[in-house]
Amino acid sequence: MAWLSLSIRTDCLHAERLADALLEAGALAASIEDADAGTADEQPQFGEPGSISRPGWQRSLVVALLQPEADARELLLRCGTQAGLTELPQFSLEEVPEQDWVRLTQSQFEPIRVAQRLWIVPSWHTAPDPGAIVLVLDPGMAFGTGSHPTTRLCLEWLERSVGPGVSVLDYGCGSGVLAIAAGRLGAGEIVGVDIDPQAVVVARTNAEANGVAARFQESADRLSGQFDIVVANILANPLRVLAPALCGHLRAGGMLALSGILVEQAEELIAAYKPHLTLTVVGTRDGWVCLAGSRN
Repeated sequence: MAWLSLSIRTDCLHAERLADALLEAGALAASIEDADAGTADEQPQFGEPGSISRPGWQRSLVVALLQPEADARELLLRCGTQAGLTELPQFSLEEVPEQDWVRLTQSQFEPIRVAQRLWIVPSWHTAPDPGAIVLVLDPGMAFGTGSHPTTRLCLEWLERSVGPGVSVLDYGCGSGVLAIAAGRLGAGEIVGVDIDPQAVVVARTNAEANGVAARFQESADRLSGQFDIVVANILANPLRVLAPALCGHLRAGGMLALSGILVEQAEELIAAYKPHLTLTVVGTRDGWVCLAGSRN
């Protein structure tokens, strides 16, 4: 059985309302994309909550998946009016053949080399490099499967910094990828903290799958002790607020690494941590930076 994929070009003022109207009218799924994706006019949008004044793309593409018997034109006329469009927008329609969606999804996730020795490998693959240090991670509900630039910056830093038996705190652990990498690189005591209960569950499962003994917890209030390495891949605003807490969990001579920071935010973060330690830029990738320093 073939499904129908309806693609509609509109603007950011109507895209969300149109997608909502299509879902209410029975569309199986609806998404909003940059109509200029893959061209010189593509407009990437990333940053912290509140940093984007008007989310969306001026030239937006709403893509809806419909039942095979749906009357796409009639549906679009009705939903377009509901979304505030005064005329029928430009659209296209194509069939989407029935497929093995699990196999298709898995085929989109290949092993990723994230540092000189570290590879992130989905459970249905084997590492291309037999000498690799493998982190087995499947795409899921928690962030941090290695593809994001900030995660890779942290992994590269950990590969250079983790020695046998060191203690590591992964603050904002997400899927646990940084904690797991530290364990596979030889760390001793490993603790991960995240405010998202689902992330903690996923991190524990991933650590067990990789044979890494790590402790994950939801609340930083119960976190005690100091560590040789503290790594936090979050966002600039919370990292600024967390400066005393993160540095308070760092042993004398210990090393701190921060990411989730845009290039233009680096100097502000360096200044925020200056009362505690001196941070420098130790890596950049795709507009993001990793800052690191040692506590005297």
